[in-house]
Amino acid sequence: MNSIDKTLYPTVPTRLLAGVIVPDTRIVTSAIEFAREHCEPYLFNHSMRSWLFSAALAQLKNASHDPEVLAVSTLLHDIGLVQEFSGPLRFEVEGANAAREFARTLGMEDRQAQLIWDGVALNSTPSIGLHKEPEVALCTAGIGLDWGGFGYEMLAPALIGSIVDAYPRLDMKQAFTHAVCRIVEARPDTTYDNFARDFGERLVPGYKRPSAVDLLMDAPFKE
Repeated sequence: MNSIDKTLYPTVPTRLLAGVIVPDTRIVTSAIEFAREHCEPYLFNHSMRSWLFSAALAQLKNASHDPEVLAVSTLLHDIGLVQEFSGPLRFEVEGANAAREFARTLGMEDRQAQLIWDGVALNSTPSIGLHKEPEVALCTAGIGLDWGGFGYEMLAPALIGSIVDAYPRLDMKQAFTHAVCRIVEARPDTTYDNFARDFGERLVPGYKRPSAVDLLMDAPFKE
């Protein structure tokens, strides 16, 4: 084990990565390599930054959590954007299914695998994710920080700079926008009840989501 303050991670080996103490285990290494193998460079870097931000926030808050669950869920949170893992469901659910299966192949327990599923599925729904178990909430917070700058002021500018220098953004804003718009165009019915609809309404010609009011009023029941 490295000679690093292990107050938060007393039972796992750790290392220092871009200024952040992170777990250094077979499971975490496998998740990093899985993300690197399947994601475009911008998406891999986004996943790495999100994980490092989530770990830094955990340490800032001294939040007790399973560091391997947090690592896997954060590192694989956008795997549903990858063509290989795309399917008929909204991309977060496709990604959650893939991440849970990945966790099971590594021998993680059912409870761990389910928390990973929750972290991936809910990462873009902070109004829910931030109020779940610590692993899910930290995953959501780290991703939100990298994606939209939510909680940016909580971390020291030098630490943020170190993480971004280690894993550059690579035009993340534009690349992510193109990825979401591809889903809006190909599978619009998976975007009506989530953030992807905002991209569709602003950037995809002809996109129109159904109104929840109409769905209620058109329900096949007599009043």
